[in-house]
Amino acid sequence: MGDVHEDPLAALALRLRTLRAQRGLQMGGLQQRTGLGRTTVSQALNGQVVPTEATLVALAKALGADVEPLLALREAAARLPQVRESLPRHVTRRSVRPRVQPSFEERYLSYVAERHSQLTVVGLDLSRPERAHWPLDAAYLSLELAERPEGWPVGSEEADRPSIVVKRAEHALANCRRVLLRGLAGSGKTTLLQWLAVATARDELPEELADWRGQIPFILPLRTLVRRGPLPEPHDFLSAVGTPLAASQPEGWADDVLARGEALVLVDGIDEVPQEHRGATRDWLRRLLAAYRDARLVVTTRPSAVPEGWLASSRFTELSVRPMSAADIGLFVGRWHTAARHSAATDAERSQLHDLEAALQVTVRAQRDLAQLSSTPLMCALICALHRDRRGHLPHSRMELYEAALSMLLVRRDLERSIDVPEGIQLTEHQSVQLLQRLAYWLIRNRQTEMERATALALVDDALPAMQAVADQGTADQVLNHLVGRSGLLRQPTADTIDFVHRTFQDYLGAKAAIEAHDFPLLVNNADDDQWEDVVRMAVAHARPTESADLLRRLVKRGDAEVEHRNRLHLLAAASLQYATEIEPDVRRLVEQRARVLMPPRSQAEAEELAALGPGILDLLPGPRDLKPDEVGPVVETAAAIGGDQAYAFLHRFIQSLPPGSAPFALSRGWERFGADEYARDILLPFRDRLPLEVHTRDQRNALRLLKPITDIHFQGEFTEYQIFEHLSPEHTQKLRISSSRSLRDLKFIRKLPTLKTLELSDCTQLAHLEDLTGTHLTSLILTNQPREFSFDALNSLPELTSLSFYTHLPSESLADMPAPEGLTSLSLGWTDASLSGISRWQQLQDLAISDGLDNAAWQEIATLPHLTELFISGYNLNHAEPLPRVTYLRLISPQNPQLDLVPDLFPNLQRIFINCEGVKQNTTDITPLSQIKGLQISVSFASSVTGLERFAPDTVELYPRPRTASI
Repeated sequence: MGDVHEDPLAALALRLRTLRAQRGLQMGGLQQRTGLGRTTVSQALNGQVVPTEATLVALAKALGADVEPLLALREAAARLPQVRESLPRHVTRRSVRPRVQPSFEERYLSYVAERHSQLTVVGLDLSRPERAHWPLDAAYLSLELAERPEGWPVGSEEADRPSIVVKRAEHALANCRRVLLRGLAGSGKTTLLQWLAVATARDELPEELADWRGQIPFILPLRTLVRRGPLPEPHDFLSAVGTPLAASQPEGWADDVLARGEALVLVDGIDEVPQEHRGATRDWLRRLLAAYRDARLVVTTRPSAVPEGWLASSRFTELSVRPMSAADIGLFVGRWHTAARHSAATDAERSQLHDLEAALQVTVRAQRDLAQLSSTPLMCALICALHRDRRGHLPHSRMELYEAALSMLLVRRDLERSIDVPEGIQLTEHQSVQLLQRLAYWLIRNRQTEMERATALALVDDALPAMQAVADQGTADQVLNHLVGRSGLLRQPTADTIDFVHRTFQDYLGAKAAIEAHDFPLLVNNADDDQWEDVVRMAVAHARPTESADLLRRLVKRGDAEVEHRNRLHLLAAASLQYATEIEPDVRRLVEQRARVLMPPRSQAEAEELAALGPGILDLLPGPRDLKPDEVGPVVETAAAIGGDQAYAFLHRFIQSLPPGSAPFALSRGWERFGADEYARDILLPFRDRLPLEVHTRDQRNALRLLKPITDIHFQGEFTEYQIFEHLSPEHTQKLRISSSRSLRDLKFIRKLPTLKTLELSDCTQLAHLEDLTGTHLTSLILTNQPREFSFDALNSLPELTSLSFYTHLPSESLADMPAPEGLTSLSLGWTDASLSGISRWQQLQDLAISDGLDNAAWQEIATLPHLTELFISGYNLNHAEPLPRVTYLRLISPQNPQLDLVPDLFPNLQRIFINCEGVKQNTTDITPLSQIKGLQISVSFASSVTGLERFAPDTVELYPRPRTASI
């Protein structure tokens, strides 16, 4: 024990580890109980640094321990000189007398960990903005990311196909090498990149991202790079972002790191590149990947900046940052107030922050409009700051929040803290806003989000002659220093650059400047540029009634004249209506009339586009009795994606008017955006026997008690066997899907579901085999993304199995060796390495779905199947195909070249054909060759254009989404 007493920090760490072991807590559980970051907890338990008092108090509370002995050890440790450093594990910890000079790589990793380990948080410390920083490990919140899966099983119908797969960030990124991450302003994209960089540099990535460990991170903010000229080559990465170590970089080091496949390249802000330069940015990314195929890339953008599939040809996975859930908002509010208490000056202030936190936790749950506004980290931080500043009173609209935030950040904090003339400069709120507007508007006009300090200085200098009261107080340099140091809105990320703390404030102030300058033509001429969307909306809000009416008329007029930009401009005008305080009735009718031409939505993509425009769009959506069948689901998708009280009321009215027998699948997908019990009782209950239920959260799982008996259900996420089985109905449950679960370890509970016919398992990484299914009455089994060591041996023990789908690695080299019942009538294959040799053993097959692998031998064997009538294929080449006269239904998935001229000879008795062009950009599908087949029914989805329609009767060709015929 002598060593322990000599090192109180080691004794403290040992005590904490012992307490954790006694309580049986895992690291994740300890994080959840304390609200602390993984790094903070890890460092305390391992004695890497002296923990703060607040950290120890939180740990003691979570561990049920007396905090005083722990604080005594901490005090003793703090008195000793510390030689420990919070460095990456790659970096050798230096003793008091360093013997080995750290390598450049070690120095660089240490720099990344230190440089990006802090976040600036809006309003965190109003009295001292230099303290308004948040340690990244405490601030980082693992948000949800959504992926729309590419190449979903080709045999699945659209109704069975999940629109999105939602996972926590570390799970969503786990199997990706190249990611395009979309997210709204303030949604946490940049914070996620910072966390990836710091956790990688410190070698502290979670287990889910074990494959990412050992990488060297490069953070490349495009806002900085585009201002400097051509995008950099690898040897210039460090100098381009102002890394002080750039000059000491060994020759060829960056090239070597990338070539070894050990680089994590984090490219932030495609939307901050002017539209005309985004093509060049994509070429730059492609060149990097051509030269360094094994490098990992994560690229971020606002959603509307680039189209879907923008980097699909380079095999990027597209992920989207989801709005924070109610639980995430609660956690964020708690962390914000914890950080604020750390910087509080008095016990009374800390006590007040405790009370404010408790009140705000209730308010954001009780007021749906506030919950919707607080669904991004930026807005949530802003609401926390305003709530504190206004002693619990909050504005309710977005523009009121911005206005209140400006007042809080610019003036009130100094007045209320008796800070009269900081830096010798005293500006009124109006004077500060005028100067900040000038800077913001220059950035917007020049399509930049960062400027040279010299440019900012010149803009301030130009303004001073007309602002005598400001000019009398000091030089342009002093005024600019004041704005950077005191406004809370400007930052100086490097010695020679200035930017706004967030793009949202830049857009707000720039829009105000545009209105004051009467630059309506400039606003309208740029309205098709996604960088100007928020500027235009906020300009309508800032404008006087006659000005907002004029601006909206101009938007409509330009949309009428320009077919290419019509939809975007007319929808932007509709979205801007909710921002106008007062609007002429004639102008409202004009805007709504144009918007109705684009509504109701007829696809999920259209639904997402409309939902992005906010709650105002709900007033333009029709009820179900005025809709065609292909419009009902997308309308529900739109309302559910908008969320909030108004959307909930719309959905409640909507379902009461649904025609008998209809049940839009989108109702189930919208569940997670509302209160679980309320939605289950009011929305889902009438359709429980007609809808597959989608369960993502514990609240949804608990609400299943209101929806019994359950017939069709999908559990996605970390649910145990008991949690899955608890609310199922043994005599009624027929379909069960389980995906993205590491908690599921066996399938014994399936034997308690005698009526279960369909089971789908996807990404259940702890499952090793199917032995528990032996002898069950399953007729359909779908296996997706199972571990490579997964055993399929029990397939032969499912006597009633007739439908089998493999979208996973198979252990056999060919289908001839796969253990599966010979009586299969339906088989789907994709994402496997197995040869199709042996497929003819299933002579009873009636429908077959295949992705890739269709060579001459495979086609010849398929031609021997005597009962095959339905064929679904993707990744095919019909030049190798054998004639299949028995096939009456053909589905071609995502064909770059559909080869429709070969179809009449290969499938002479075809009755139906479905051509899905999703993911194929700028395609024209010519269906003329199909006119040779008499009586053929044709469906074409997501084609850019279809030619040859004149050869067919109108009722024989169906296009999805259904084209709009209305014209201006």
